[in-house]
Amino acid sequence: MNRPDGKRIKNADPMYQVAAFIMDKRVDSMNMITVDIPLDPVNAYIHKVRNERGVALSPMGILLAGYLRTACEYPALNRFVVNKRIYTRNEFCAGLVVLKAGGEEGTMSKIYFDMNDTVFDVQHKIDEYIEKNRNTENSNSTDDIIRKLLKVPGLCAFGVGMFKFLDRHGMLPKKIIDASPFHESLLISNLASIRTNHIYHHVYEFGTTSVGITMGNPRVVPRLRRDEVVFERTLPLGVVMDERICSGSYFSSAFKCLTRYMKDPTLLETPPEKINRDEV
Repeated sequence: MNRPDGKRIKNADPMYQVAAFIMDKRVDSMNMITVDIPLDPVNAYIHKVRNERGVALSPMGILLAGYLRTACEYPALNRFVVNKRIYTRNEFCAGLVVLKAGGEEGTMSKIYFDMNDTVFDVQHKIDEYIEKNRNTENSNSTDDIIRKLLKVPGLCAFGVGMFKFLDRHGMLPKKIIDASPFHESLLISNLASIRTNHIYHHVYEFGTTSVGITMGNPRVVPRLRRDEVVFERTLPLGVVMDERICSGSYFSSAFKCLTRYMKDPTLLETPPEKINRDEV
């Protein structure tokens, strides 16, 4: 049975179909790793684009563009598991926390991307999203639903329970899914913006989040190059993955691909030559 936000994959590797029964919760299937992205190429590209084109890019924009492009090559990144079934998502969206003006309270919603988006398209959508959600006078659809649930005593417990039941059986309305910060291709958080190290952020049991990434404070790490140890400035990513959507070797290849895009962001200036689709 398909869902409003995804199509069921019926020909998935039997090992992963069984894994969804053995590890029927995301907390059972979370794998975690730190990926250190070379920071100098990213900063050099940001400065070059700003000086030559007058366009302001951010590490977050480049990272999201790189991940989106990686998902074009590795479509299993956009899978999710609900009720022991594996699905491929109909769209690509990223959940992002934005601090309200004043820097104490935050709100979380999500941004929808097209698989053909370039790094400039991605940055533009991020900038629009932040501007819209940072204003304390504005509230997004997620905030509106939460406020309505909290207005009546007991309604929140009943509403959340009902949402979980409907989601588990593929009956949650698309309007609720669109407003939910728990139904997304990627959870991403820039902890460096509040001068915090990267963490391994949980991927929620409710919803469809399969990958979470946090960006932490830049750090220097040792690298071995031609039998010589060199020190490289990096952007550390705390990555949490639901291992039921694909193999460890698949994730490894995908993050090597992401690193390649981060080392040369010019590759993200044009739409992808090809978009691989998950087989259902």
